[in-house]
Amino acid sequence: QVQLVESGGGLVQAGGSLRLTCLVSGQTFGPRHMGWFRQAPGKGRDSVAGITVTGDNVYYADSVKGRFTISRDNAANTVYLQMNTLKPEDTALYYCAVLDYYGSKTASIWGQGTQVTVSS
Repeated sequence: QVQLVESGGGLVQAGGSLRLTCLVSGQTFGPRHMGWFRQAPGKGRDSVAGITVTGDNVYYADSVKGRFTISRDNAANTVYLQMNTLKPEDTALYYCAVLDYYGSKTASIWGQGTQVTVSS
């Protein structure tokens, strides 16, 4: 059974940076498209970024383009989300997920989430 564990969240001032890490365990990691989602208080869960199995293709929500970078290291069973120039509106619980398909807004497996709080 695949398990996802996120880390790297925290409190940061606006303009700062954080790097989220998603460690995948439980079985062979390779053939899975992966994504990051976030959920702000009182709002639904939104897709932030996604990456293909090989890492050759990625996509981002318009709100984070140019500021966030998704990447993966299949040898380390890890997916990353580098977040730069953070804004207060980026405050949310961030989840790593195994996508149902590349570009999907749904996922078959979710992590427990890591909190990101950006102060103004």
